[in-house]
Amino acid sequence: MSKVNVLVTGGAGFIGSHVAQELLKSTYNVVVLDDLSGGFKRNIPNKAIFIQGSILDEDLIESLFKEYNFQYVFHLAAYAAEGLSHFIRKFNYTNNVIGSINLINASIKYNVERFVFTSSIAVYGSGQVPFTEETSPKPEDPYGISKYAVELDLEAAHQQFGLNYTLFRPHNVYGVGQNLSDPYRNVIGIFMRQILNNDPLSIYGNGQQTRAFTHIDVIKSTIANCIENSTSKNEIYNLGSDVKTSINELAEVLIEITNSKNGIHHLDSRNEVLDAISAHKKALEHFGEKDSVSFMSGLKEVWGWAKELEIKPENSFKNIEIRKRLPKNWK
Repeated sequence: MSKVNVLVTGGAGFIGSHVAQELLKSTYNVVVLDDLSGGFKRNIPNKAIFIQGSILDEDLIESLFKEYNFQYVFHLAAYAAEGLSHFIRKFNYTNNVIGSINLINASIKYNVERFVFTSSIAVYGSGQVPFTEETSPKPEDPYGISKYAVELDLEAAHQQFGLNYTLFRPHNVYGVGQNLSDPYRNVIGIFMRQILNNDPLSIYGNGQQTRAFTHIDVIKSTIANCIENSTSKNEIYNLGSDVKTSINELAEVLIEITNSKNGIHHLDSRNEVLDAISAHKKALEHFGEKDSVSFMSGLKEVWGWAKELEIKPENSFKNIEIRKRLPKNWK
C-alpha cells in the first residue's frame, strides 16, 4: 500500500519542521515547500522531500498538487511579525493571504481531504482574557487580520466546495529550531540573540505585558495528528500553555539561566496587545492532555542549542513600506 502524500508549507521553519517530523513518524510521505526566507535547510527532516519555492508561485503550486495528489495540506508558511506588519501591509497581505488562497484553490481543485491551517491568537486582538474559541475575533494588526481572513475563506470554501479544515490558534511557541536572526518576532529568540551578542535585553514599555509561552513539544503532535481525529474536522482550537508570564519575568529567568551581565534596556512602548492569554479546554477535550514542559527546563534546552549554533547576521527587513511611527530600534 502506497504512503499518503502530505504537503507541509513552511516546513523549513520552526513549527513547520517539527510538524513535518511528526508526520514522518506516522509514516506519511511528506513534501516540504519553503522559500527559506525565514527557515533553514538544517530544520528540514531528512526523509522529507524538499521543494524550494514560494506559495505565491501559482505554477509551482499547480505542478506539485498535480504530481503528488496530496491528501492533506498543512499550511504553516507565513511572515509572522505582528508588530512589523503595520509597516509592511502590502507584503503581509500578499504573502499571508494571497499565498494561502493559492493553496486553498489548489486544495479544492485536487480534492484535498483536510486543510490544516495554523492561524494565531492575534485574531483575538485585546479582548477579554482568557480568549476562548467563542471569543469574537477582533484583530488589531495586519498580521492578525490576514490570519482571520484566511480562517473566513476556509469556512467559505467548506460551505461552497466541501473542503474540510482544522484551524489552530497557537501562541508564543518556542523551542529548538526557532529563528534567532529575526529582530521583529519571537521575544525569546530576540533575547537569546542579544545575550549571545553581549547586548542588553530590549523591552518595550514597562515589561508588564503578559504572554503564555508554549514549548513546541506540547503542540507539535496535536497539529500533526489532527487528521487522524475525526472530531477535529472543521473545528477551531486554541493551542498552547496556560501559564502566564510577563516579559520582565522572562528576561529575569533568561538572565539567570545564561548568567548574562548586560542588564535590561527599556524602549518606548509600542502598539501591541498587552495580555495575550488563551483558554485550551476544547483542545484538551478533543486531543487529551499532553506532557507539559516546565518553562525553566524548556528555556535551558533552547539556550543549550543556541550556544552551539552559528548565528547568522540579523535579518533586518529590507522593504519597509511605511516609516511613520516605526519603532526607533527598527529604523
